[in-house]
Amino acid sequence: MATFEWIIILLFGAALLSALARRLAIPYPTLLAIGGACLAFAPNNPGWTLDSHLALALFVAPVLLDAAYDASPRDLKDNWRSVISLAVIAVGATTVAIALVAHALVPGMPWPVAIALGAIVAPPDAAAATAVLRQVRLPHRILTILEGESLINDASALIVYRVAVLAVVSGGVSVTSIVPTFLLAVIGSIAAGFVLAMSLRRVLSLFHDVPTSLIVQFASTFGVWIAAEAVGLSGILTIVVFAMATARFGRMAIPARMRVPINAVWETVVFVLNILAFVLIGMQLRPIWERLDASARTDSIVVALAVLLTAILVRFAWVLGFNAVRAVLPAETDRRTGRPLPKPTLKGGVIISWAGMRGIVTLATAFALPETLADGSPFPYRDLILLTAFAVVFGTLVVQGLTLKPLIALLGLKGEDPVGEEIKWARGEAYRAALAAIDGDGSDDAALLRKEYSAAIGLSLTDAGAGRLEDLPGNAIRRAAITAARVKANDLRLEGAIGDPAYRALESEFDWAELSAGSGAFR
Repeated sequence: MATFEWIIILLFGAALLSALARRLAIPYPTLLAIGGACLAFAPNNPGWTLDSHLALALFVAPVLLDAAYDASPRDLKDNWRSVISLAVIAVGATTVAIALVAHALVPGMPWPVAIALGAIVAPPDAAAATAVLRQVRLPHRILTILEGESLINDASALIVYRVAVLAVVSGGVSVTSIVPTFLLAVIGSIAAGFVLAMSLRRVLSLFHDVPTSLIVQFASTFGVWIAAEAVGLSGILTIVVFAMATARFGRMAIPARMRVPINAVWETVVFVLNILAFVLIGMQLRPIWERLDASARTDSIVVALAVLLTAILVRFAWVLGFNAVRAVLPAETDRRTGRPLPKPTLKGGVIISWAGMRGIVTLATAFALPETLADGSPFPYRDLILLTAFAVVFGTLVVQGLTLKPLIALLGLKGEDPVGEEIKWARGEAYRAALAAIDGDGSDDAALLRKEYSAAIGLSLTDAGAGRLEDLPGNAIRRAAITAARVKANDLRLEGAIGDPAYRALESEFDWAELSAGSGAFR
């Protein structure tokens, strides 16, 4: 019973923290990190533990699939140089720099262990940064680069992590074994992700109710990860390719009545997984702290702070240096319009550098370290790595998370809204196709639709805003009418004129009508 009560308390507390974060306009993982740190030293906490082998699959697979499903391959292609430079080169440089710092501060730490530590804390998590960046109008390119980086950097870091851990467990690896492992992990994972997406989308199309489809989606997500890891591939890269291919080729197969609740459930699952990650890792800090004597605690804090500072400085050095080189080179060209893409700026580089917050992947990877080696001895410096990983996550989320929005305001960085422009243009094209589909139908219903679609096309030609659904002519009146209908139906239920089954059926109809009228429920 105590476990159940703790779960309820933690979920409710996390919901309150999330609401507070929204009100303060800061990323909710920042407050979760603070809550996890407080929970670590709270009296009578439940002291839950999790099998380290489950950490990556449980915490990372659904989160990455959710992010990759919404990624834009077109935008990633346009910014591939910046994305690759951050996701591969910057991660590699950060890994090496942290390994050097850790080995210098802890001379007894084996190099593979130091490299594993570097790979754990190297990849930033864009979820916290984009939670802030979406609240202000910034150049769309910055958001695209950060989101693209977060999809690929985890894969590049975990490949290094796996090799380093293998070297610790097996006693060493050779270059001849690393290269085939790397090629297999990259090429094999991309191929496997695409093949699995094409195969499973046919299976998913067989299910036409939300509960069953959701169960199959979650089972497929974990199944893809487990299968990839079982054959020596990169679970992260496989999941990313799987999600992007599924979104690209299978999105139209899901009807609206299923897509709306499924998206809501996925958003909730990602939120709950963030809660569990910070709670479970936080609970490991107390026994780690208690096992350290006074001198060891001081040394561990020094190592954690040095690693945190190194991670921040290396990202700054790489981003600003890369942007300086790109600024003097010829501008890239947009393949669709033929116009030159904007060159990197100092202000944009500062924002991208300061947005390098660590999150759930760093926590899960640290937790996934094996507790013992093949001979039964403890994994070297595992406690120090866990403590350092949480310190880096906590430090970046709190320091950078709380200051990112003020920094944006200080720099006065603003940008265009290409997504809004594309929404207006595409809406016009889509409604022209809708008009063509009912052309020749002389019914009154068709006449009403033609008037509504023509108004939507007219809005797409204006310069006002992004042409939001809420702004379409007639939608404000429609929302007011739907509200009146809701009130009347509820009155009938309270009077006993209709029963709850009839009321729920009407409520569902009103919900769909309100969404089609741009209620803003999912903004």
